[in-house]
Amino acid sequence: MPAGSVAVLAVLLPSRVAAGDGWLAVRGLMGERRVRTDALVSVRRCGSIAAHLVLRDEHGQWLELDLHVLEANPLIRHLLDTGGHRSMERGTLRHGEDVLRELAERFDGREARAVLHASGLR
Repeated sequence: MPAGSVAVLAVLLPSRVAAGDGWLAVRGLMGERRVRTDALVSVRRCGSIAAHLVLRDEHGQWLELDLHVLEANPLIRHLLDTGGHRSMERGTLRHGEDVLRELAERFDGREARAVLHASGLR
């Protein structure tokens, strides 16, 4: 398959994201990547226009997650946040506490503004 066709497929078939208690998985064209969110060692934010997170766990697994997924899905965002807090408590998270904190503040602020707007208080 030509490289151009693969690029078109990547755009038309976005990655699928699944999450559960203590794990997050992303399935794309090249298979599935899964990390333990309760055993994260690093969380990095990459890019400015097409921003995404790179998560690594203590088992050597890693994945990239588009920030739009977190914006669109509060449950996945909550599961990542909960897993991140468990990683901090366990002492495995060595890099990225600030990234998780910034994401929480960003999304919590956005949700609070939406609630105020919907209730007519803003």
